[in-house]
Amino acid sequence: MAYQEVTKTSYGSRLGNSFKGIGTGLILFVAATVLLWWNEGRAVKTAKMLKTASTECVDVADVTRVDPSLNGQLIHATAVAKTDETLTDPDYGVQVNAIRLVRRAEYYQWVEHSTSTTKDKVGGGQETVTTYTYSKEWVGSPVNSDAFKDPDYQGSNYVRINVKDNEVQAEKVDFGAYVLPKSLASSIPANTSVALPASLANGVDTFVSDNVLYYGENPNTPAVGDVRVTFTQADGGEASILAQVTGNTFESYKHKNGKSLITLQMGNHSMESMFESEKAANRMILWVLRILGIMLVIAALRMIFSILVTILKVLPPLAKVGELGVNLVTAVVGFIWSLLVILLAWVVYRPVLAIALAVVIAALIVFLIKKSKDAPAPAVEAAPAAPAAPAAPVAPEAPAAPEFPEAPKTDAE
Repeated sequence: MAYQEVTKTSYGSRLGNSFKGIGTGLILFVAATVLLWWNEGRAVKTAKMLKTASTECVDVADVTRVDPSLNGQLIHATAVAKTDETLTDPDYGVQVNAIRLVRRAEYYQWVEHSTSTTKDKVGGGQETVTTYTYSKEWVGSPVNSDAFKDPDYQGSNYVRINVKDNEVQAEKVDFGAYVLPKSLASSIPANTSVALPASLANGVDTFVSDNVLYYGENPNTPAVGDVRVTFTQADGGEASILAQVTGNTFESYKHKNGKSLITLQMGNHSMESMFESEKAANRMILWVLRILGIMLVIAALRMIFSILVTILKVLPPLAKVGELGVNLVTAVVGFIWSLLVILLAWVVYRPVLAIALAVVIAALIVFLIKKSKDAPAPAVEAAPAAPAAPAAPVAPEAPAAPEFPEAPKTDAE
């Protein structure tokens, strides 16, 4: 069954925590602003470094011999990374011919998970109900079960054996006629299984399967306390690099703005594709840190103004309205502030581009204003005439009197 813990926080304690949150929020706000500013500068400097490096880089088709004329130059080359050394695990004696030998240990343990729900009380107090659940999982280090909340699970973990992770690196890794520096050799992935000798299973409840050494009664049904140790190796193989030649080895190419470049990719990759990969990685980091910075700014503002919501917690329904308003305002203000920081950083780090964008925006605004002024006013339709009043009925004309022929005149007249 799940174990629950109920904690109550008074209104005074909540106010005190909110006041503390103001200080923490201010620090976080400054840190997030600095992160946004620094990120823009980092991206611009890295982009400039990559642009310069791509023009200076020499594509070397053959590195089977050391060429003194390449000393000090940034080169792109493809060759087979390999070593003649035999590496030995210091604790288990496992031996392989590889660039790197890696040992990782996992422990089957009870793991505590928690979920919390909070409810505001009338008067400003708060009640928090935390539910703890437990599951058996493979983890990278032993779990201290003495700190579990549920007494039934306290002290439930143990391990059969403690095994530390370990890596053994070859001292000399060849790349054609050159030698890879440790920074590049260590970037070669160790994803090949090491076939373990059956002799490692020399104790009770110890089993070997492929590259896994298992401590426990049954590997198919793990029990709490079981341990499995996995061995992998980095074999090397065909790889492509971007690096600066120094004698018979390589070092980082350094730009005058302080940014550097040295990288290795497994497989045969052209110089153009490797630079495109570096540019894509730079853009990805730029946007990830931008989004992170904006989120941190908004979170910091919420911490600063959470005191307003806490004051309203006396009446939970009113506090919900206040919280909605604070969240909305801090989101809008935080987003606008972040954009301003990014734009100002653009002005500092990309002045030409920033001025060009400003000119384009200003021209667009002027054009829209002028367009709105020049547009003909919409014709105003005349109001429909009121219907004419019906004409008064005209009286019919009286019939004209009939005309009689004039009588003939007599002599007397």
